[in-house]
Amino acid sequence: MSIYTPPRYIVWSTDQIDLSDPFQHRWYIWQVLTHGRAEDIRALNLDEVADVLDEIVLPEDVRNLWERFLEIRCAEG
Repeated sequence: MSIYTPPRYIVWSTDQIDLSDPFQHRWYIWQVLTHGRAEDIRALNLDEVADVLDEIVLPEDVRNLWERFLEIRCAEG
């Protein structure tokens, strides 16, 4: 079990989340992509973001940004 206490500006509905739970992990990534600061986004594993991007509902502009960024990253990598 990987219990994490996220910053309140990212997650305000609970004090802790279990990042070993796939649902909570995807939910946390969604929270960071929509509410996180640059340092929070930098802390994400970009391979995990790419893996779950199709499974989470994001605002269109946020989704477009991430899809384009990951396309470029993949092409360069």
